[in-house]
Amino acid sequence: MNYKTMPKCYKNSSKPHFFCPGCGHAMILKQLGSTIDELKISAEVVFGIDIGCSLLAWDFFDFDTIQTHHGRVIPVMIGVKKANPKKVAVAYMGDGGGYAIGLQSLIHAAYRDDPVVAILVNNTNYAMTGGQMAPTTFPGEITTTSSSGKKSSGFGNYLDGLKLLSSVADQSAYLERVSVSNPRQIVSAFKKAFETSDKNHFSFIEILSICPTNWKTDAADSFEFLKNMEDKFPVQKYPLGE
Repeated sequence: MNYKTMPKCYKNSSKPHFFCPGCGHAMILKQLGSTIDELKISAEVVFGIDIGCSLLAWDFFDFDTIQTHHGRVIPVMIGVKKANPKKVAVAYMGDGGGYAIGLQSLIHAAYRDDPVVAILVNNTNYAMTGGQMAPTTFPGEITTTSSSGKKSSGFGNYLDGLKLLSSVADQSAYLERVSVSNPRQIVSAFKKAFETSDKNHFSFIEILSICPTNWKTDAADSFEFLKNMEDKFPVQKYPLGE
């Protein structure tokens, strides 16, 4: 790691992160910090983090950070934005916090076109608590609560949250799904999200990410699993074709 080139907004460029080896969160947060530095908006950013692996970013950056209860990061950041419209409110969560316990808040934020930047990391499991089955878990996928593989009967197929949000979001909102397999695309999505928020519209980015610890995969197998995710959760923008 070249500390000299790390984003200035990191509180301490020599402090290691606490994510598992190979975790996609570290890659995503590096791109987020770099983008915020490039846009020179760190003084305006308020960073909200959900319970789950995302909470390990609680002291990652040198800007105001709020840790919320599980699934509540969206309404808290909406409150921040309403209290101080000049702030850039960023809500960072996992697929459990956004697509399970926090889904109601996420849907209504999209429906109301609340001017927050919502970032959801999808690794198909509840990673912080041991790799349990999540709404995004595939049929047949083995987790700690589906040891013989997830069964669609009784548990559903797998939730395409981006498609769901697109059905209620305002036409001025920005929604996109990207993957850690393409860091440049992540940066591009972040820039578009901040631009949309600055125009007082809702932004949502789902990022497909790897979880070697709970997937029990090495580097090669992790990205093979990610490729399978990209087949099921296509990297795309809404409305389709834009």
